[in-house]
Amino acid sequence: MKIRFSRYSVDEGGYALLTSLVFAGISIVILASTLSWTSGSSRVTERNNSYNRAVSAAEADVESVMARMNRDYLNRSFDKIYPNLDPYRLTVTTTYLPTGWPLDYEFADTNGVLDRTTVFGGSQTVATNIDPQLPGLYGITTPCQVASFAKRVGTPGYDVAAGVQEDFQLVAIPIFQFEAFYSLDLEINPGPQMKITGKVHGNADLYLAPQSGLEFVDAVETVGKIYYDRMTNDPAYGSTKVAPVFDLKGNSLIHNPLEGASSLILPIGTNNAPTEIVKILDHPPTGEDPLSPLGAERFYNKADLIITTFPSGLVTVNPGTWDPLDTTLPGDITNGVYSFITTTNFYDQRELKNVEVTEFNVTLFNKWLTNTTPNSGAALNTKKIKNLAKNLNSVYIEDLRSSPSFLTGVRVVNGTTLPPDGLTVATARPLYVKGNYNAPKPGSADTSNTKPASLIGDSITVLSDNWDDSKSGSKNNTFRPAIDDTVNAAFLAGIVQTTNVGGIKYYSGGLENFPRFLENWGGKTFTYNGSMVVMFPSRYATNWWVGPSSTTYYQAPNRNWAFDKNFLMLAKLPPCAPMVRKLIRGQWQTIAANFP
Repeated sequence: MKIRFSRYSVDEGGYALLTSLVFAGISIVILASTLSWTSGSSRVTERNNSYNRAVSAAEADVESVMARMNRDYLNRSFDKIYPNLDPYRLTVTTTYLPTGWPLDYEFADTNGVLDRTTVFGGSQTVATNIDPQLPGLYGITTPCQVASFAKRVGTPGYDVAAGVQEDFQLVAIPIFQFEAFYSLDLEINPGPQMKITGKVHGNADLYLAPQSGLEFVDAVETVGKIYYDRMTNDPAYGSTKVAPVFDLKGNSLIHNPLEGASSLILPIGTNNAPTEIVKILDHPPTGEDPLSPLGAERFYNKADLIITTFPSGLVTVNPGTWDPLDTTLPGDITNGVYSFITTTNFYDQRELKNVEVTEFNVTLFNKWLTNTTPNSGAALNTKKIKNLAKNLNSVYIEDLRSSPSFLTGVRVVNGTTLPPDGLTVATARPLYVKGNYNAPKPGSADTSNTKPASLIGDSITVLSDNWDDSKSGSKNNTFRPAIDDTVNAAFLAGIVQTTNVGGIKYYSGGLENFPRFLENWGGKTFTYNGSMVVMFPSRYATNWWVGPSSTTYYQAPNRNWAFDKNFLMLAKLPPCAPMVRKLIRGQWQTIAANFP
């Protein structure tokens, strides 16, 4: 038997063992590095998350301050605070959320002062193109900036601070910059071809169902929806219609028409329902602050003159709140009362009621303003010029006569030429305007020589210069033939809305019938340059619109209508023009935080 011996090499075994130990060491080093990297990465990720949460906390702080400023601006409280912005600088997130997540954070302003927010406000200016959706729209702007720092507390190593800053503008927008502005549903359903040359804004829904054609030259927007049909309560719902034309459609800078637009709010307080907005027409209640949100918007408080007709027939004229003496002015020497005020009556075939009116004669008012006899208006006009650098240019007329058997109203006559600084006539009652008004060029769209003007009331009815009170009672409109007429003024009034009563449907008449008519306008032209604003339903002139025919109360005119571009200049706005308000956001950015 042979025995074989193996030879074992000590060198080879040691090398293998050494190699294994080296690789094991490398693996341990790699593992340790991996664990260290993973831990560091986790810390970086968590710090990044902490930073993002701090950004959100700082943004919440900025938004809470902006929300308060916006609320106060819409309610006019901001006007009383500005330019002292300290109340906003003392506002932080915990002001509104004293429990919950805000307690996990410290908030500081950009100077590092805890529980403070940085707030800056610039000087008020007039700025154009304030809204990209509505090119050319201007407003009185107050530029603002809010900034805040936030840092999580109680988490050492993860207490990362962050800062947020936002620029924005608080903007007051004159409402007469729109050819049509409706707080209610806006319906535009004309029979003949119609062109809307100015901007259109609706705070509700928009219904467009023209029979022949409807063209929008400028931007159109609504807070609600746009329907290319009539309202379901319209008796003509589902009738033949054509598609409207939008000239700005396809413009890369805007979306026209626009649904879901921002609401434009009249700053009368926290409740902007139409039932509250209509109170801007009313006499203020006893004890109301004229500088309160609603008080500041009342035309009674804005007007230069207050004309009151009492049930006894007595008429008084008083200066407005601009003159704290509030004395009753004596009547003209010529007739012992007021030459420019009379009372009369006629029949309104739409309302089916006799109308007792206080009649305001603009031509005689112009003479009264320049008459230097002791009891005329020159002295008061001089006082207004001295105090406010303006001529008397606004009148509020209140007729206190009331009865279920008649309608109380106001009629403006002989208004072809207005006072030097224009004229606004406002009343809570139905308003009628007879003859050419503010019309140096009757029948023309040229308003270069017109005066700033507005007519404001429960409703607005246009009567031609051919109107005869003695023929107003006839049901046959052929006895009331109209002649061509021109009115250059902004209109602000109510409407009777489309509705269904007892199964009977009624159409509001739409924008095309917002100015009311009582004559046979067949073949005649009503030229209108201005702005049409509807913010509430009518409260007094509430009978339904009825389509024009030979058997109804009117025949429709040819409508030569256009937006008055004078209103695109602040200096040419009608006296006492209302302004809606909104917050327009600007640049948002994160900023380096600096905590003490």
